Amino acid sequence: MIAAPVLGATPSDSGVSFAVRAATPVWLCLWDGASERRVAMRDAGEGVWTATVAGIGLGQPYGYRAEADMAKLLVDPYATALDRPFAYDPRLGAPGVETGSLVPWSIVAEAPDILPPPPIFAPGGLIYEVNVRGFTMLHPEVPAAQRGTIAALAHPAVIAHLQRLRVAAIELMPIVAWIDERHLPPLGLRNVWGYNPVVPMAIDPRLAPGGIAELTATVATLRAAGIGVILDLVFNHNGESDRDGPTLSLRGLDEALYFAHGEDGTLINDSGTGNTLDCAQPAVRALILASLRHFARAGVDGFRFDLAPVLARGPGFDPQAPIFAEIAADPLLATRVMIAEPWDIGPGGYQLGRFPQNWLEWNDRYRDDLRRFWRGDGAAGALATRIAGSADVFGAGATRSVNFVAAHDGFTLADTVAYAERHNHANGEDNRDGHGDNHSWNNGVEGETDDAAVLARRDADRRALLTLLFASRGTILLTAGDAFARTQRGNNNAYAQDNAIGWVDWTTRDTALEAFVAALAAFRAAHGLDRVAPYPAADWRRLDGEPMRDGDWDGADGFVLRLPDGDAAVTLRVDRRTRRVALCHGQSLENRS
Repeated sequence: MIAAPVLGATPSDSGVSFAVRAATPVWLCLWDGASERRVAMRDAGEGVWTATVAGIGLGQPYGYRAEADMAKLLVDPYATALDRPFAYDPRLGAPGVETGSLVPWSIVAEAPDILPPPPIFAPGGLIYEVNVRGFTMLHPEVPAAQRGTIAALAHPAVIAHLQRLRVAAIELMPIVAWIDERHLPPLGLRNVWGYNPVVPMAIDPRLAPGGIAELTATVATLRAAGIGVILDLVFNHNGESDRDGPTLSLRGLDEALYFAHGEDGTLINDSGTGNTLDCAQPAVRALILASLRHFARAGVDGFRFDLAPVLARGPGFDPQAPIFAEIAADPLLATRVMIAEPWDIGPGGYQLGRFPQNWLEWNDRYRDDLRRFWRGDGAAGALATRIAGSADVFGAGATRSVNFVAAHDGFTLADTVAYAERHNHANGEDNRDGHGDNHSWNNGVEGETDDAAVLARRDADRRALLTLLFASRGTILLTAGDAFARTQRGNNNAYAQDNAIGWVDWTTRDTALEAFVAALAAFRAAHGLDRVAPYPAADWRRLDGEPMRDGDWDGADGFVLRLPDGDAAVTLRVDRRTRRVALCHGQSLENRS
């Protein structure tokens, strides 16, 4: 039996073999720095086209052109390196218009070929969500030339910050090469979050000038410091958008294969971005699995999947979808941590609690119930359920909940208690974008203020929410900067703010709050609160000390939770009337300054 060609570019001593999947005949395009040479590819069957070229090797720029539109230079979906970032241009979406000077060249590159060690991150630990560029652009101790790159995350000052907070793993927002949405350039804006990727394996050159080797080295340095790395990956769509979007890769090769379509031939938009990858197609899943293996070989601990229900759509969500079994059956991927963002905007898109039992899931109900209770319009019983691991969602055993009060998508923690409404005017969409209902509050003054009483209430609220988070059962997540009151000035959708709004300001950070979070992290570790198993003999009481009965939860302004801890007990006292949350084991950690 003849083995199927290995997709992508495979170098050898004698040259490079290329293989790509496409619906029509394909030409391999080779760039020598001055001109383009085209090589007709051979039909290898089952939609795969191949070519082997002698005399070339690592570093060779290449691309493809498909008979469907020979004017469009196409990036290899299996490319692991690009010569430059993507840049939007209207000509990219115009049929028949030449784009050879506009599209990055794929680069023949070596891939990590090592057996990585097992993950060091374990459920129950603290995940620290990081936007690679924004996290270090203003860091005074990181060399200017290194700011905004993956390598900057290995700087001793950054590692010291992460260790102080006892971060178990940093979760990197998307690092693969992305393109700006077409409405951004006319506004003078650009996407900085990266949730608009084109191909799934090539790291954006702006974030990693050293490519996959830079990621591998950074992961190793962080691992030596006891910190794992999780990658946030986007497999629900690609940056070629809707019918008017650019032709860059998948669209030009075989749109019918890669993108999901309705019965009338229109593009399905379960991602809200113009197209949706069709994960019911084995070829699409093969591309996803190849990407996961590529990054797992770089040593990362695991993956967080953006709009994860798309992975299991065919077209409806199926909790037994093939991709789950394929990941579980892969010897390398089965050892990695998998985290789902368990919602998309398609029919039946909210799937919290329905992913595989060994997957973790972002729990937005945790966020909302904590905010509602502390704002004053939520129930104590709902808060207690979330703190105890959301058994109503994940069952009575070990919880799979990833608990968070704030994340990249929405208000920062500081803005949650300072803005009752979003303030996204800088995004150029008349303040219509982003979440409209954030369950937030402003403590009497919207936004910035010099009122000492208002500032004190906001500080107390931040500390209360953080205490509840660190006392909760399950994995917990903080977004970078929330430990020291980072603000986005009320912008709750700062994806296009590659500027001071979206960058972490290290010079004005609240060091007292940062020290408080470090103390919470130490307390959580010392007293076994970083558990996913059920609480042992949890004792729930009313604020007056009497045992909590079922009927007492309605209308309660708080509660006391006591957990045995050796010869003593950990006590969490939550009192909305006095705006206090105390976490005690002999000495109290309170939300008051």
